[in-house]
Amino acid sequence: MLIEGDEKISLREASDWATQYTGKQVTTSNIAYLIQYGRIKKYGNNGNIFVSINELKSYYNSFNGKRELAWKEELGEDLNWALSFEQYKESETTKHVHRLHPYKGKFIPQLVEYFLDSHIDDFKKEVYFQTGDIVLDPFCGSGTTLVQANELGIHAIGIDISEFNSLISNCKIKKYNLIELKKEIDIITKNLKNFLSDSRTLEFDEKLTAELYKFNNEFFPVPEFKYRLRRGEIDEEQYGNEKEKEFLKTYYELIEKYNIKLKQDKEDTFLDKWYIEPIRKEIEFVNSEIEKVTNPDTKNIIRIILSRTMRSCRATTHSDLATLKDPVLAPYYCTKHGKICKPLFSILKWWQTYSNDTIKRLAQFDKIRTNTYQICLTGDSRTIDIVAELEKYYPEFATIVKEKKIKGIFSSPPYVGLIDYHEQHAYAYDLFGFERRDELEIGPLFKGQGKEARDSYVEGISKVLINCKKYLSEDYNVFLVANDKYNLYPIIAKKAGMKIVNQFKRPVLNRTEKDKGAYAEIIFHLKEN
Repeated sequence: MLIEGDEKISLREASDWATQYTGKQVTTSNIAYLIQYGRIKKYGNNGNIFVSINELKSYYNSFNGKRELAWKEELGEDLNWALSFEQYKESETTKHVHRLHPYKGKFIPQLVEYFLDSHIDDFKKEVYFQTGDIVLDPFCGSGTTLVQANELGIHAIGIDISEFNSLISNCKIKKYNLIELKKEIDIITKNLKNFLSDSRTLEFDEKLTAELYKFNNEFFPVPEFKYRLRRGEIDEEQYGNEKEKEFLKTYYELIEKYNIKLKQDKEDTFLDKWYIEPIRKEIEFVNSEIEKVTNPDTKNIIRIILSRTMRSCRATTHSDLATLKDPVLAPYYCTKHGKICKPLFSILKWWQTYSNDTIKRLAQFDKIRTNTYQICLTGDSRTIDIVAELEKYYPEFATIVKEKKIKGIFSSPPYVGLIDYHEQHAYAYDLFGFERRDELEIGPLFKGQGKEARDSYVEGISKVLINCKKYLSEDYNVFLVANDKYNLYPIIAKKAGMKIVNQFKRPVLNRTEKDKGAYAEIIFHLKEN
């Protein structure tokens, strides 16, 4: 029975109440999250916490249950809410190896699984792929299709123009000797600690962290500050700027005391511009240690760990990690966390965190992986000879492809003028010396979204389909995930000799962009014309 009125109830009671009120499972951790991030107010003390029913009701009424109706009103009644996958937690949409490395523009594994697995429902009325089939992703990206195909017992081939994207994809589906991997990582970590013992960087960072902790506890107490902020009691910009300037006095005193060099001597490359001097030195040191690893598969997965570490250690604010603006060399007021945050001065913490996380995720995937073939080829999907390339790296897989043919495609082509795929991993290209092929990207950001760019995009995607069609079985199914705001895919399908037989329009939830408005994408189902 629902408790009514403005009663104050415990976290357990709040969990039960919210579960009944919303019709969905709400845990005590969910309630604690609302308190932590200032959505509702905390009453009582840490040993005896209470919350207000009225505040809980206001929160859930402002969002829960209304989004589907509002989005359908804005985007159309053909919006397939079943494909929102809103029931999945982030830990499920980034399960096991899917989170080995950040990647902009990837789809969630549940979307791939929906079309590749053997279930049918009111929307998916037939099974498109069977165990033992081969699926192709000609815009492989970070390898989501390959991983999900492996889970389902389906062979898969990926193609990507980016050498680094291919590395990410192949590292995800590779089988490793985890004991050997951990041993190599432990050696590098030990050597990194010895390298750091000769500098005062860690001592400086520990002192700075301690001073920052005291400062934030005094001026940005959790959760009171965020609670007051959400209710307009504090001018965030003015207050944040004032406190930022106040703390900088302490910061520069410590910089001088420990003789910390911030800027590098030049800004010619990405690594020069976006990394503080001590961070750059540690990156170069760890990379030199990785070069000593003799097993190529082990070396590559450790490169991925370093790359992931590098991405987190760029000299930028937490809110600008996805889209870099200006290098940040000093503590700043962080709008994301509601306190003064600082740039990083050592990679050690993230290196260790991501090393442990990678081994854990690889072990998780090992428990469910199937004995099937997956590989991502580096090349241009418009012209690549898939069988010839497979014969170089995976001759037994090439034989299967020649005998069985590829059953179909599941892919998310790049959107027009949205992302420069090489540039998002510029730090890795700089450090590892991979060849960049920016000029071969289809629909990159640097070409814009004008008519010429759209025409080039249509030509590029249709050529990919024409080339890949040579390797497909006669009864193929092609699924392309796209936000087709320019209505280009009917033209693409026609130029490729295909027809669109169905469209699945899905809401895209939990986007990372600041603009959280209603947004949909379409999964186009194409077959031979």
